[in-house]
Order: sequence, then C-alpha cells, then structure tokens
Amino acid sequence: MRIRATVAALTGTLALSALAVPAAQAADGPSAPLAASVAKMAKGAEAGDAKITKVTVNGGKDVAIGTTEKKKFTVAVTATDPSGIVAGSAFLWHGPDESHVDGLITPDDFEGKCKVVNATTSTCTVTVVADPKIDFANTAAGGGWKVYANAIADDGDEAEAQGIKADARIQRYAKLTTNASPEPVKKGKTITVTGALTRANWETSKYAGYTAQSVKLEYKKKGASSYSTVKTIKSDSKGNLKTTVKASADGYFRYVFAGTSTTPSVTSTSDFIDVR
Repeated sequence: MRIRATVAALTGTLALSALAVPAAQAADGPSAPLAASVAKMAKGAEAGDAKITKVTVNGGKDVAIGTTEKKKFTVAVTATDPSGIVAGSAFLWHGPDESHVDGLITPDDFEGKCKVVNATTSTCTVTVVADPKIDFANTAAGGGWKVYANAIADDGDEAEAQGIKADARIQRYAKLTTNASPEPVKKGKTITVTGALTRANWETSKYAGYTAQSVKLEYKKKGASSYSTVKTIKSDSKGNLKTTVKASADGYFRYVFAGTSTTPSVTSTSDFIDVR
C-alpha cells in the first residue's frame, strides 16, 4: 500500500528534512552552525540529552473533515536539550502500527518553524494538510490518530517519538437537516418533523446516513430566547429522522446531534412553523 511505503520513508528521512531549515529561519534560536548537526546525523547521532516533551495537534481541538475540501491545521512539537533545539517536524498516521496504516496526514513543508521558549527548549510547528480524497484509505480512519515527531538539538542530538497519541481527533464532518410540516397548521393538529443526519464517507467522497444515533428535537416558541428539548429519537438505517408533535403555537423546530468520537456535534438550521 502507498501509505505504508510513505510512512516508512518519512520515518527514515524526517530528521534530515528538519535539518534543512535555513540558518536565517533559525536566527531566533541557538546560533551554532547546522552543518555540524547534519554531519553528526549522517554518522548516526544518538539521542543524547534531547527530549520531546509535548506534541499538540490543532491546539488540542478536534478537526472535522468533509469529502472534498483539504483541511489545514498545525502540529506543534516542543523539545528540549541543554544545547537548545534548532529544528523539528511531525506528521500524523492512523492504524494499529506502522505496518498497518489506513490514514496519513503530512505537511507540505517538513521544515517546522521553531520558536524559542528558553535557552534549552523550543516549540517547532508544521502545517499539515488533510486531503480526504488522498490521505484516507478507508472510513476506519476516523477517531484516534498518532503522531511521529522529530526534533534536532544544536549539538546534533536527535529526539524522536513514533507513536504519540494525538490530543485532537480527526472526525468526519456531519450535516443535519430539519423540516416541519404541514404549514400552516391548526392548533392541536399533528406536526411531522423530518430530517436527516449524514456524515462524510471518505471512500465514496459523498455523505452517507449516520444510523442508529440519538438526536434531540428542540423547540423555541416565537419570541422566546432559548430552545427546549421536546424528545429524543434515533436515526434510521439511512440516517433519516421522523417524529410527530402537537401544534401549540408559532415557533421553531430543530434537530441537535451531540456527536461521537468519530463525528462532531451538529445543529440543523431551524424550521419555522405557522400555527393558526
């Protein structure tokens, strides 16, 4: 599989890619020549005192990805070494191990931008690009992802972390609709409220029904400031929603889905019902 080969190649070359940071870019960090670090790495540098202390994906916030549009977000690698940190980079992968990968999210540019925290510590940030048409081999790629991170010290020491659990989830973007009918309706008559809960299917590049999920029907009377829950129902085998209520007064209906580990929360656009 292309993704497996890419993971193997990236884990073998990421350190050298990070070391390609121009000296001007590292001007805010330690001033020792990067050439010495490159030479040491070429001979097989040991980790030494360098350590990765923190990895943050998208500021710790979940990332919802649809079916076609690319999504950019950051991965920040904080590392420390007595000599200081001059370079760092990272990418995300999904699967039980590096030999069984079903998702991969990499930077366009592996040269992370490093910001000095203090004399020994820097945080290096890369912007990764998730392309649902390319990076996700199958729909199992939602949920928990892992990070491969790398950092290079001013003295050539290398810190590497291959399986850090990402602190943000990669989720399938979801859509939710609401339609209340008939309209207008006489007070006391039955209103049927339909809708559909769908989410991104990365294999087909289309949205598919999210089945057997609990969804709340909420109502707000015209002139009121907030919604209240009317009832909770479940989506059917195609993600469709349908329930009935009695007409009481002019107001707005909407469906609300709380979300799951693989799918973010979503609230539909409200639908006004005219009661006469």
